[in-house]
Amino acid sequence: MPDTELRGKKGPTITVTMEPSGAVLVLPRVKTVLQLLKRLGIKQGTTLVIRNGGLLTPDREILPEDAITLRSVVSRG
Repeated sequence: MPDTELRGKKGPTITVTMEPSGAVLVLPRVKTVLQLLKRLGIKQGTTLVIRNGGLLTPDREILPEDAITLRSVVSRG
């Protein structure tokens, strides 16, 4: 799947990989996980936010040049 770039002209960015679709977004840096979810229109609790193999809570800081994975969680039953 092709990369989608939403990169601003200036400033640090973060790279977000969406799973399971595999889409990759390059976004201007946001300060927290909650801000990232809001920017992408994702409801809190529906997606795991992962950095370097660890889960991040909504209050955690996102650092410049971070690579974040957003993994959709769906309950089926």
